Amino acid sequence: MAGRLRKTVVMVGMPGSGKSAVGGALARRLGVDFRDSDEEIQRASNMTIAEIFERDGEPFFRQKEAQVIARLLAGPPGVLSTGAGAFLQPANRKAIAERGVSLWLDADLDLLWNRVRHKDTRPLLRTADPRATLARLYEVRVPHYAEADIAVKSVPGLSIEEMTDRVVAALAARPDVLAPEEEAGGGRP
Repeated sequence: MAGRLRKTVVMVGMPGSGKSAVGGALARRLGVDFRDSDEEIQRASNMTIAEIFERDGEPFFRQKEAQVIARLLAGPPGVLSTGAGAFLQPANRKAIAERGVSLWLDADLDLLWNRVRHKDTRPLLRTADPRATLARLYEVRVPHYAEADIAVKSVPGLSIEEMTDRVVAALAARPDVLAPEEEAGGGRP
């Protein structure tokens, strides 16, 4: 245990940045719930994100996503992984700022491409040239992610646990987010 979480940590970043993997490891390490907004939407709709995009369109999906994020932020502090486009929406950034803390997993384009190129589960990358699409998305989205409260650089070759160490260190610098162990009851007498 690294301390007590005072507010929900919202993982933001590009597809393949590690939001779900590192977020899950972080939640386990802190002893809190891990939630994934995309999984919540899929469970509620009984459809994949790609199916929702295809049937109802991106605007409908973004509306549902905002509702789910607001609901999850209203719960007890935990770790919340969001879809890559969630933080681009001003209403989501505002809700996250009011009730949580945004943490950007900042991965460069080559690392992202290496992680997503063999997956077909990302609807926005189902194009004739998915690498060029990823590069365009990267250019548009990075300025929004840079507004996150905390940024942790993803380094190629690090394990999920090593990235989680980096995230915990960044959170430990924010006592408004992560209470020190002694306050959390984990200190020694």
